[in-house]
Amino acid sequence: MTIPPASQQEVTRLLADWSGGDPSALERLIPLVQPELHRLARHYMSREAVGHTLQTTALLNEAYLHLVDDPRRNWQNRTHFVAAAAQLMRRIMVDHARERRAQKRGGGAVKVELDDAALVTERRSEELLALDEALEKLAALDPRKTQIVELRYFGGLTVEETARFLQLSQRMVEREWMMAKAWLYRALSGQEANDI
Repeated sequence: MTIPPASQQEVTRLLADWSGGDPSALERLIPLVQPELHRLARHYMSREAVGHTLQTTALLNEAYLHLVDDPRRNWQNRTHFVAAAAQLMRRIMVDHARERRAQKRGGGAVKVELDDAALVTERRSEELLALDEALEKLAALDPRKTQIVELRYFGGLTVEETARFLQLSQRMVEREWMMAKAWLYRALSGQEANDI
């Protein structure tokens, strides 16, 4: 579900007002962006196994706290806000996976037997960490491709929305998206992926 165009303009105006120091703009903004942020959190969590220890609401709440903690940020528009939320949610998920890995490797926890669902979740955490590591390498080679991956894969934005946000043509976004996916596939499958 995306925000209707009329509401998108209202979101952009409220973001500008909030960035300009109007705290009441945040109160009016939240009901408009809440469904979009919830969709984004659900999008992230839909890739996780049932029984994941981080729930959609917790992911949403943590991202929300980080977003509102920076009221002076110069928000360009709704897409900029959603892109920042997507990036934050990715960081939260990666940090959560790292914490789980640390706990699994000791971390002062008592060893317990894991059921199949927990094993799938741990495997997914490892995959998320591997993807994050690959994205960090890709960012060093081509930051724009990394940004496109974050917006499309993590943010759930369409090619059109990504192109509009990055001020690129849709064809360029599609081409860069395909190249980034191919590079990530090589990197994640253990093949040499030093060039793009």
